[in-house]
Amino acid sequence: MDGSLIISNILNPPILFFFLGMTAVLVKSDLEIPPPVPKLLSLYLLFAIGFKGGVELIKSGITQEVALTLLAAMLMACFVPIYTFFILKLKLDSYDAAAIAATYGSISAVTFITASAFLTELGIAFDGYMVAALALMESPAIIVGLILVNLFTANEKREFAWSEVLKEAFLNSSVFLLVGSLLIGLLSGEHGWKVMEPFAQGLFYGMLTFFLLDMGLVAARRIKDLQKTGVFLISFAILIPILNAGIGLLIAKLIDMPQGNALLFAVLCASASYIAVPAAIRITVPEANPSLYVSTALAVTFPFNIIVGIPLYLYGIELLWR
Repeated sequence: MDGSLIISNILNPPILFFFLGMTAVLVKSDLEIPPPVPKLLSLYLLFAIGFKGGVELIKSGITQEVALTLLAAMLMACFVPIYTFFILKLKLDSYDAAAIAATYGSISAVTFITASAFLTELGIAFDGYMVAALALMESPAIIVGLILVNLFTANEKREFAWSEVLKEAFLNSSVFLLVGSLLIGLLSGEHGWKVMEPFAQGLFYGMLTFFLLDMGLVAARRIKDLQKTGVFLISFAILIPILNAGIGLLIAKLIDMPQGNALLFAVLCASASYIAVPAAIRITVPEANPSLYVSTALAVTFPFNIIVGIPLYLYGIELLWR
């Protein structure tokens, strides 16, 4: 693998600010982002990527390529939590196995956004409809995870309302804003983009950089939780994303995705949710240990993907598409 890809990725300002956030925690600096700010930055990034995706989707239309990509995204969102659940069951109980499997079956929007910025930096084109794949992959893993819990803890009396589960899966703030922005982009089209471009694109890199600074702070604080996960889960949090990305790349090659789209699809397959799924799991599977499913996704998989994973997956594309 060409090491220059990793170096160029690491030397991007957003990634460097991620390291700055981690360093601040490790050297015990008092650097802190006020709690409402990261939430605002997260909502902005979801709005910007969703709105632009909607505008691009109206340009491309719903072609066979788009339909196949979205179908592949939904299938991966259901397949990943099923097979990872049985791997995790080798060491964990059904509650923790299902919670972590759901986390890895869902996606990280920030990892997707970072990969989009990486492609833009390299001048590799990608299609806006990949945002629709992002939206479709957020929720199914939550449903699959809860089905697995109920199947494998059938002898235990558990009570929860499916209405609450579906509400958390499809109406949580991340999914709602992303899908809403996508639809508004579809409705307003090129005219809407001309009006919104200074806000939706002009501020994008600055917002992403500041958000990754905060993510560096949060990830570094979660490192201590890894002591509770053990070698098995740390290995899982690195190897499973690589395996999922590999499966994603083979699917992308099979349906003949362009290279930029293939990278984003691989990143979606490889990433793990640390916002939407944990929020739903805490409500519906309180028996699961949050320090396991949050720390593996946030303190291991997220840094791995944005530092090493993205250039690694691009290298895989260069080999497969050669």
